[in-house]
Amino acid sequence: MHVYLPIAEMSANIFIYLGMGGAIGFLSGVFGVGGGFLMTPLLIFSGIPPAVAVGTGAPQNTAASISGAMAQWRRNNIDFKMGWVLLVGGIGGSIVGVQFVKWLRTMGQFDLFVSLCYVTFLGAIGTLMMIESINAIVKSKKGQSTGGRRSGQHNWMHGLPFKTRFKRSKLYISVIPPLLLGVLVGFLSAIMGVGGGFIVVPAMIYLLRMPTGVVVGTSLFQICFITGMTTVLHAYENQTVDIVLAMMLMLGSVIGAQFGAAAGQKLKGEQLRFLLALLVVMVGFRMAFELVQMPADLFSIGPALQAH
Repeated sequence: MHVYLPIAEMSANIFIYLGMGGAIGFLSGVFGVGGGFLMTPLLIFSGIPPAVAVGTGAPQNTAASISGAMAQWRRNNIDFKMGWVLLVGGIGGSIVGVQFVKWLRTMGQFDLFVSLCYVTFLGAIGTLMMIESINAIVKSKKGQSTGGRRSGQHNWMHGLPFKTRFKRSKLYISVIPPLLLGVLVGFLSAIMGVGGGFIVVPAMIYLLRMPTGVVVGTSLFQICFITGMTTVLHAYENQTVDIVLAMMLMLGSVIGAQFGAAAGQKLKGEQLRFLLALLVVMVGFRMAFELVQMPADLFSIGPALQAH
């Protein structure tokens, strides 16, 4: 069964995109990421234009994150104070990011820039996460502590001003690091069509030293608002949100996220981090392959140059 996508200007199989949304929604509930780092490349691989994939990935991300956040809220896994700090920074970052996308499209460099961003961020972050999670799993099997922060241990963040207490995360740190993290997440959300979960989740775990269980819910909470705002901005500024495609993806995502949240409770923190790292690395490799493989349609500008 096919339907026409007005913004993407192509015909699409309904069941393929419903299934795609369901799979990404499931991953969103398990890992606490909006799934945009997987959805946007999958849409591009399926033939959706990159600009439309980025713009339409945002509302799907919003739906999956809302569904997953509600499930995590019922389990008391959200640090709302931390979420609001991340959100304030994210709003500013997303506004700048949407304008940057508009400029890249006028320059004709948007497709290449998005691919390079995915390869760089996913490759680096996924590799670092995988190394750490493997070490944590090995320590766990040996009976050693896998906790990131020991009593009395401090890092450079403890010397920063504007400290506040985040009770749910059991932290007393400056608001500056999470605020700047929010700016980065908002910027990437606009450029890459992601909620930034693949950035904010490892950052909250390894940089802010938040408990893994709380990280998942807090990440989904801030992603809901960031991707929602990015959707509106892309629709208004760039007209790249295909509502028909978005509805199919959102329907599948909302259902999948509920099953994912339940499944995530059955895995240990280090196991969740390893599986997320594996997914991130795989997508990064796939995007890198797309950049170097020979295109299906070869062309040459030689004759045009000779004409002049």
